[in-house]
Amino acid sequence: MNMLTEALLWFALISAGLMAGLYFAFSVFIMYALAALDHPAGMQAMNAINFVIQRTIFLPLFFASTAASMVLCLIALINWGAPGTAALLLGGILYVVGMSGVTIAGNVPLNNALASAAPRSLPGHTMWLEYCRRWTRLNHVRTIACTAALALFVLAEARL
Repeated sequence: MNMLTEALLWFALISAGLMAGLYFAFSVFIMYALAALDHPAGMQAMNAINFVIQRTIFLPLFFASTAASMVLCLIALINWGAPGTAALLLGGILYVVGMSGVTIAGNVPLNNALASAAPRSLPGHTMWLEYCRRWTRLNHVRTIACTAALALFVLAEARL
């Protein structure tokens, strides 16, 4: 394995672990704590989280780790049959589709809808209940995808 592949794999492995931990926290207790608040307070807190997270290292890590995983998929395909390439390819696909794809296609549209909802209205309350259910379900997918990708990247690292 060359040094570029090694560096990309370690970056993807660490990134998958960081993302898995973040999503795990939301799946296990953060969303339940927000849902336990009065709906205007929960909505406002989640909107604040969504606003702040976009101004942190999260977005650069999100996009860089997705790009690294896509490159690792290409490397696995080019070197197909070498030890660890199946784990590398599957880990990359799980990360790109299960983390990035689910976020972009599922969680972000829900976040945008939440941001435009009126917190102190009946439609806002209804939207918040549906948001919590759907967003958390999608987040469980991201948590599992990141955790599985992490395990596969570790397996790939051990075999390459």
